[in-house]
Amino acid sequence: MSRPRIGLTTYYKEAAWGVWRREAAVVPGVYVEAVAAAGGAPLLLPPVGLDPAVLDVLDALVLVGGADVDAAQYAAAPHPSTAPEPVRDAPELALARAALEREVPLLAICRGVQVLNVALGGTLEQHLPDRLGHTAYQPSPGVFGEVTFRTEPGSRIAAVLGAEAASPCYHHQGIDRVADGLVVTARSADGVVQALEPADHAGWAIGVQFHPEENPADRRLFRALVHQAATGEERPTG
Repeated sequence: MSRPRIGLTTYYKEAAWGVWRREAAVVPGVYVEAVAAAGGAPLLLPPVGLDPAVLDVLDALVLVGGADVDAAQYAAAPHPSTAPEPVRDAPELALARAALEREVPLLAICRGVQVLNVALGGTLEQHLPDRLGHTAYQPSPGVFGEVTFRTEPGSRIAAVLGAEAASPCYHHQGIDRVADGLVVTARSADGVVQALEPADHAGWAIGVQFHPEENPADRRLFRALVHQAATGEERPTG
């Protein structure tokens, strides 16, 4: 049986290989490994030239993490700490909308859940430490934190992860106003939104603020995505 084709959005940044240092479309290997370990065939999607028509050849989509969404995308002035990667914004926002419209299974991670929220008209809190008074979600550059959260009964994420779970995290922004058409399905004890899903339960889509790809011991979200892509059916819990 062939592996379902899982599209992964990518960064577009200067990268180094061999004697070269040039602009490149890259994605952290942990995303690729997570999709492959869950039974999917990962396909990388560079933001340059990316068009929603690519969904025609995909069985599911992962919107990966990365730089902040440009505040202009939700009509806000940028916070001094906001560091966007504008080349990704327009194609990923269009891709998120199209995936929901076409009911292509979608897992949106960290930046990805923020893209999902902004794509449908929501807004972002640009620097959580200003409100929370701590940097636990991004302890220091390149160091992941850990978040524990509770899920909403009856939600897709609850079906996959149970009533409570924990995950690595790395972000300084978060969901502010939730877009019409989305509902909060997980929060941490400090009130930060940790998951969003479509309110109408149409299609299969979960957006998470944390980084499940960074926990190789827990592939449940990736297995659920790949199972949905392969069968069109909800994966049993666990």
